[in-house]
Parts: sequence; structure tokens; C-alpha cells
Amino acid sequence: MFPQSSVSTDNHTAPDEPAPPEDPIDNAPVVEDLQPRRVGVKIPYSALTHLVASFDAAVILFASVVGTGLYQVFANNGLDHLEPVLGVGPVAALLYVLIGYSTGLYDLRAALAKKRRDSGRIFAQWTLVILLFTSLAFLMKSGAVYSRGSVICFSLLAPLLLVGCRRFAKRIVAGAVADGQVRGQRAVLLGTGEELAALGCEELLGKFGFTEVERLAFPAGRGGGFAMSAGETASLEHAIAVARMRGVEAIVLAFPWSDTRKVELVRDGLRVSPLPVRLLPDRRIRALAGNPSFRLQNSLSVEIQRGPLSWAEQTSKRLLDIFGAMVGLVIFAPLMFLSAIVIKLDSPGPVFFRQKRNGFNANEFSIFKFRTMTVMEDGATVVQAKRFDPRVTRVGRLLRRSSIDEVPQLLNVLKGDMSLVGPRPHALVHDSHYGRLLSDYAFRHHVKPGITGWAQVKGYRGETARVEQMKGRIDCDLWYINNWNLALDLKILLLTCLELTNRRNVY
Repeated sequence: MFPQSSVSTDNHTAPDEPAPPEDPIDNAPVVEDLQPRRVGVKIPYSALTHLVASFDAAVILFASVVGTGLYQVFANNGLDHLEPVLGVGPVAALLYVLIGYSTGLYDLRAALAKKRRDSGRIFAQWTLVILLFTSLAFLMKSGAVYSRGSVICFSLLAPLLLVGCRRFAKRIVAGAVADGQVRGQRAVLLGTGEELAALGCEELLGKFGFTEVERLAFPAGRGGGFAMSAGETASLEHAIAVARMRGVEAIVLAFPWSDTRKVELVRDGLRVSPLPVRLLPDRRIRALAGNPSFRLQNSLSVEIQRGPLSWAEQTSKRLLDIFGAMVGLVIFAPLMFLSAIVIKLDSPGPVFFRQKRNGFNANEFSIFKFRTMTVMEDGATVVQAKRFDPRVTRVGRLLRRSSIDEVPQLLNVLKGDMSLVGPRPHALVHDSHYGRLLSDYAFRHHVKPGITGWAQVKGYRGETARVEQMKGRIDCDLWYINNWNLALDLKILLLTCLELTNRRNVY
């Protein structure tokens, strides 16, 4: 049982809506599709770091075996005392990899640059590993166990192999990128013509970790203007539409850094999208980035808009949704069965009502509810339920007051269209209406809609007859998005149970 949605499922005669805007896809500027060719199974770009780290660990283990074996053969004419010394390899490999992660040695977007020389860093880091290992052996009073000659031989061989293998790894990775065997983060590239011409797909992937889905040339506008032209607005709308349709993971901008006003306008225009927005260094900055005296590495991309939830946060929230929805369906199964029977006996029509709603990233989905009215409209005009609304059936009034009509949305949660907790989804026509009245309204789509939400437990349930009421609801939704954590979801679920006893504004 959950708080009632703010939007009724009913239709009502309303003033004519303005003609819908033309589809930005139909009127979009010319777009190049420069997606790298598909070659078998592709390696995720993010996995390259861990692959190289694993390769380094294997090299160190190999060096410990070879170095120790060579010393034992030449010094002792046999391999009788290998076991204690071979324990040095795993410890050294672990220390080396951990230090490498912390010092940025495995930052491939910088480390794999052609002009980058890692030999000095590798020797310095290996020296630190040997010093740490020696200190540990001294503190544990285990130095006598290890053959000093074997350790010295291993200590000299390992960095030489690491340097050689790092150069080999650079060539292998560069070849894999060029052959399209590496898959980066799927991105739409939006920028000026000059910046796009100077940025190839291979550079975008090899240096920044993005696989280009489409690139869109931003029309030349008025420099220093305080508003975007119609063509610029259409470009942004097209980029957002492409990102939504093609499963893009980020929107990447390629603009001159000197044109700060345009970057700000584009950033503000893209705020309606929940995707992260990254600004790449322009061609002049990239040209300077290879200079060793320049602090800015060529791997830099400025994050001017962060995705609402990280991968780990999305995973934890999804696990809670799946567990909660399955438990809820088991608990409420008898109640749902009884509700279906009384709905059929009370009035003609189906048991369930389905209506289109906007979900994450404004993607449409069909929401499930128990039918509580005598009408089944899902058109261009929808009116909220009011007190003593004649469209509400006798059973429907009970279901709405107790929020039992919302229980079927647990199926939406299992499907992945909704979450247990999030902004309540509204009818499409209301999204369009309030989107024009409230500038922050579209930000609600930065997360999945929920069966219950922060706005509902704060008293914003039922009818929103005034714009001020919807504004209060939106403020609560945005606060939830900006302050999300798993404990907050659990708190809202608990408060929802208490809020069910309050039937204000629920008709």
C-alpha cells in the first residue's frame, strides 16, 4: 500500500494545448555516425586498467621465480631452497599494484600516451616496494629466512621486465584501440565544426575512454550571446533525443575553452538530461598536454554535470527494489486477488488500468494500477480526481484512500521501469504542462520514478490544484535526488507506512 499518485488516470475536457513542437530528430542538423567498426567481442575500456595491473603482477611473480632460480642454480648448483624466497614475489606484486593504483601508474588515459615515459616512475615505485618489503621483513624478524642473493637478483630483474612489458602493453592497447577491439563509454559528441574536425574516434577512445555513437556539429552562433538561437536549441534537443534512443552513457562536449559563455549555455540546456556531461580539452589544450612541463595531462575531461547515481549506488538501489518488490508481491498476493474480484463485481471493465508515463530520462513506460474509475482514458487531456468525483467507483474510492490501487506497480519495479522510492510519475500531458510552467520540472527524470517518494511522506499526496503545490512537490523530489542514499530510501519506506493513515487530498 503506497501513497496515492498526484495524477489521476482520468480524462477531462481541457483548454486546447499548443501544437506539439516538431520532432528534433526530423529537423536535426547533419550528423555523422562514426561508431568504430565491430570486431568480435570488445574489451571494456574501463577494464584495461585492471588488465595492465594484473599483467604487472604476473611479471613480478615471473621475475621472482626466474631471478631466484637463476641465483640458486649459479650459487648453489641446485634448486633446493626456493620455497621461502618465492614468497617474496606475491608480497612484492601486491605492494606494487596497490601503490600503482594510488599514484596513478594505471591511469591509462595518461600512461598510454605516446610521449609519456614511465621508466622513471616504474623504477622509483619498485624501489619503494623493495624498501617497504625490507622494512616488513626487519620488523617481523624474518630477514634470515630469505636469501639475500636471491632477493637482490629478483630486485634487479623485476623493474627491467616491468619497463619492457609496459612498452609492449602500450603497443598492444594502441593496436586494439585502432582495430576497434576496445569498447569505451558510449557517447554523443557535440561541438563546433573546428573542434570536431580536430578530434578523431581513435583519439576520443584512446585518450578519453569514449566510444563515439554520433557526432553533432553545433551551429555557429552569436559569440557572447545571452541566449541560444533556434538552431542551437534544436541541436541540443537532437543530442538529448539521440542519447535517449541509442542507449548513450554520456554526452561529450568539444568546444573552445575560451568561449565560456557558450559552454555555460550548452551546460544549462543539457540539464534536463540525467546523463553525465563531459567537456574535453580543446585542440589547443590537447596540443600542449604532451609537453612534460605542462601540468595538465591529455587525459583530462571536465565533468560539468554528474550522473545522479554512481554505478555502485544504482546497483544497491536496484537490489533493494528487486528484493522489496518480490517480498511485497508475496505479502500482498491475497489482497491483490481479493481486489481483482471486487473490482469485477463492482463495475464493468478490466481489473487493471494502464497508462503511459515518463520514466528515467523521460523514457515512456506503461504504469499498472487497479482500475478505480469508470473511464479508461489515456489521451491528450487528463484531469486529477477531485472530492466526490463521480468517475470513481465505490470500490475504487476505497482502493484509492488506502492506496491499494498502487500495489500493482510492484510489477513495474520488477520490470525496471520504476523504483520503490522516487518521484511519482505523472500523466504525459501533465508532464508537458508543468514542464512549461516550472523550469526544474524535467530534473525529476534524472532517476527512476517511484511508488512512493520524499514528497509523498512530506504531505504532497493526491490532488495538486495549484501550481504552488506542484512546486512544493518538485522541490521535495529534487532534494531527494540530490541527497539520495540507501538509508534515505529505507526511511521513506518506513514513513510511507505511517503516512497511509493520513487520507488528506486523496479522493
